[in-house]
Amino acid sequence: MDDILITDALIVTCDGNHSIIENGVMAVNNGKITALERFNTSAAKKLTAKKIIGANGNIVMPGLINMHCHAADSLFRGLVENLPLEEWLGRVWIAEKAILTPETTYLGSVLGLAENLLSGSTTVMDMFWYPDETVRAAKDLGMRISTGGIFFDLPGIGGRSHENYVSEARNFYKSHSSDDSVIPAILPHGSYTVSPQNLSEAKSIADEYGILFCTHAAETQAEQNDIKTRYDNSVIRHLDKYKLLGETSVLAHCVHLDETEISLLAQSKTNVALNPMSNLKLGSGIAPVKAMYQAGINLTIGTDGAISGNDLDMWLAMRLTCGLAKGLNMEADALNAEQVLHMATINGAKALGRSDSLGSLEIGKNADFILVDINNSHSIPLFDPITHLVFGAGRSDVTDVFVSGKHVVENKKIGGLDIEKIHTKVRQLAPSIKASLE
Repeated sequence: MDDILITDALIVTCDGNHSIIENGVMAVNNGKITALERFNTSAAKKLTAKKIIGANGNIVMPGLINMHCHAADSLFRGLVENLPLEEWLGRVWIAEKAILTPETTYLGSVLGLAENLLSGSTTVMDMFWYPDETVRAAKDLGMRISTGGIFFDLPGIGGRSHENYVSEARNFYKSHSSDDSVIPAILPHGSYTVSPQNLSEAKSIADEYGILFCTHAAETQAEQNDIKTRYDNSVIRHLDKYKLLGETSVLAHCVHLDETEISLLAQSKTNVALNPMSNLKLGSGIAPVKAMYQAGINLTIGTDGAISGNDLDMWLAMRLTCGLAKGLNMEADALNAEQVLHMATINGAKALGRSDSLGSLEIGKNADFILVDINNSHSIPLFDPITHLVFGAGRSDVTDVFVSGKHVVENKKIGGLDIEKIHTKVRQLAPSIKASLE
C-alpha cells in the first residue's frame, strides 16, 4: 500500500517527451513516485493508498525550480525604485547594512520562500548574506533550498572579511552536505564585486567539495564596461580566463553577450538562470534567449529578489521569457511553451545536478509536485495544458504543494509554520526598514 494516491488528475510530467496523462493517477510512497497511470488501466485499478486525494480534473505537475532568488530581500520590496542596477545597488546595500542580522534574515527568508512555495516553487537557489538562516527558513516551510557561502570584497553585511567568507563557506558545506533537502553551493556576488583571486578561491572550494558555483554575470552594459576597464575583457571571457565556467556553474542574468561569449557558455556546458522581470524593471536589457537556446545552453529561470522585480512569481517569469524571445526576434516560433516549461522544471534540476531525482514526474523520482486549478473561467476550454501553464495560468491557481510527498501547502495554506507570526514581526520591523534610507 502506498502513502498517497492522486486520482482524477491531468498529469503534466515535464519529462523528456513532454508526456501528458489524462484522467491520470499517481502513487507516492516514502517520498518517491511509484506509479503513473491512466485511471482505466488494470495497473491503476490495483493501486491502493493510506490517503487518496482527488484532483478534480486539475493539473498535477512537478514543482517549479526557481534558479535565482534573494528571498530575504522581500523585507525591502518597493523600497528602492526607478534606478539602474548600479545606483540601485548602492541604495539597497545601505538598507541591508542597517537592517540585516541573522534573525532579520530568517524573517525575510521565510517571507520570500513562503511566497515561492505558495506560488508552486518547491526548490529555490538563493544567494544571501546569512545562508544558514535561509536554510532554517526553508526547512521550517518544508521545501528544498540550494544556497551556501557568499563572497563579497566590498564592505558588506556584518563587517566580515574574505577569510570569514571562506570559513563560513566551508562550515556551511560541512553542516549541510548530508541533508537531502539542501543543495550546497558557493556563491560569490559577481566579477565586479569579487576579485579574480577571490573568485578563483571560491571556485576551488566548490570544486573541492564537488558542489555548485553561482554568480551574477553580464547583467548590465555598465558591468561589461567596468570589467573591460579593469581587466580588458568582457564578463564571460573574464570568467573563462579564470576557469570559472563549466557544468557545475550557474550564471544569473547573462543579458549582454556576444556570439563568442554564447559559444563559450555552450562549449563549457555552463548553466544560465534567466531573470526577465528584474532585467526589465531595472532597465538592464533583454537576454538573447533564442541565441542561447539554439547554441545548446541549459537555460533555467529565476525571479531574482523581490526588491528588484517586486515579486517572486515564476509564472510571470516563464511568460516573459517566452514572450520576450518572440517579440525581440519578431518570430512567433522563436521559443515555445514546452521549451520554457522545461526551463522552469527539468532544466533547473539539471543545473542543480539533480535531474535524476527532481524536475519531472517520473517513477523513482522525488514526489515534489503541485496541483494547478483549471476549473475556472480562464482555463475553460483547455486544449493544450502546457501552453496554458506558460501563458494562461498564474500563481493564484496553485492550490496544493507537495515536497517529498509531504503536503506542505494545502488549499493555498502553508502547514509547516505560523506564517502570521512572521507577518507580525515583519510589520513591526517595517518602520526601521523605511527609516534606513531617510
